[in-house]
Amino acid sequence: MSGLPVLGSSAPWHGGAYGDRAMCVLAPNPSPMTLDGTNTWILAEPGARRCIVVDPGPDDDAHLDALRDALAERDLSVAVTLLTHGHLDHSESARRWHDMTDAPVRAVDPGHRYGGEGIGDGDVLDVDGLEARIIATPGHSGDSVSLVVPAEGFILTGDTVLGRGTTVVAWPDGDLGAYLDSLEILRIQAEAAQVLLPGHGPALVDPATVIADYVEHRRARLEQVRAAMASGARTAEQVVDAVYDDIPEAVRPAAVMSAQAQVAYLAAGG
Repeated sequence: MSGLPVLGSSAPWHGGAYGDRAMCVLAPNPSPMTLDGTNTWILAEPGARRCIVVDPGPDDDAHLDALRDALAERDLSVAVTLLTHGHLDHSESARRWHDMTDAPVRAVDPGHRYGGEGIGDGDVLDVDGLEARIIATPGHSGDSVSLVVPAEGFILTGDTVLGRGTTVVAWPDGDLGAYLDSLEILRIQAEAAQVLLPGHGPALVDPATVIADYVEHRRARLEQVRAAMASGARTAEQVVDAVYDDIPEAVRPAAVMSAQAQVAYLAAGG
């Protein structure tokens, strides 16, 4: 029944420098859920000595060594580490990374902060001239945020928008209504943006089109779920059987979470 197009880019992704202010160190944790792996982003103004690290990723020796090497090559120290959200593939190494760098780790969820304050919508960080603005974008998870870097038109989207495919709304912490609201917030931000830098997969140009495609995809999927429920599907498992008939078995648990979020959204009058 699915019949919906695959979103994002099919280009290979290995991380590396992007523009003048971003560098991705790709974690070695590829999977059906993490795509090519988790993107750890280093953000720094050209010529600066300090930087922001976004999502230090899994607690993996090789990844943390690669991250330290990337910083050393650029003669950068870490001023602050930010978490786009607390899922383990983004945050598992946060405590250890804090111990290694002495830099505070800031996050929405107090359980993922180490030596740092919380972050919230509208907060602005300035590290050696690099400005990064926090936007609350809950939905994938309750604590999800995105970052806008105006100097280069970047939006770091965490898992709210991926480099390929679509995002799991991780019910019950994730909420589809909140996710749709967050896409609208990003749609407005995307009007002035040049590139989306996601938490998984390749960077995406033409942000406005990407966000519009995401919204259209979600609305089309909801119509499929409505039709499946009208035909007798009552549980998330039954919705997945009816709607997500083209997915690998490895991602079925994620599809069930998204279906639970969709059923809850429709039950609430969405």
